Amino acid sequence: MTTHPAGGIEQHPDIIEMRARYEAAAETPVAQGVNGLIALTGLYLAASPWIVGFGGRTNLTVNNLIMGVALTLLAAGFASAYGRTHTMSWVTPVIGIWTIIAPWAVAGDMATTSTIWSNVVTGAIALVLGVAAMGVTMMRGRV
Repeated sequence: MTTHPAGGIEQHPDIIEMRARYEAAAETPVAQGVNGLIALTGLYLAASPWIVGFGGRTNLTVNNLIMGVALTLLAAGFASAYGRTHTMSWVTPVIGIWTIIAPWAVAGDMATTSTIWSNVVTGAIALVLGVAAMGVTMMRGRV
């Protein structure tokens, strides 16, 4: 009895079709715009401690730098290989929510009005853009 090696899941016709659908969704102007705005939001979040002036708030500075770099890398992944990275799009709204609560969770009593406003506005933008990024794929699947 001979056995034939089964192809990997990567070769399954449904997976190939699904990736092609996600790649087509990522090529729309709306998706490209959302990905670009996510990247800009991530860059601002990473640079915000120096733009706003988080002087003496090392924990919040490090937090914003790491979250901003992560958000920018996610956007780069969405823009370059959406078919393979779309399953991580839920991370963007989570980073947005964390960014909103970080001044209280990380800085505590040291949070100032400027650090709070910067994080809340940036987090809200990341949250909305993350939901939009997830919605682009859902809307494309219905068409």
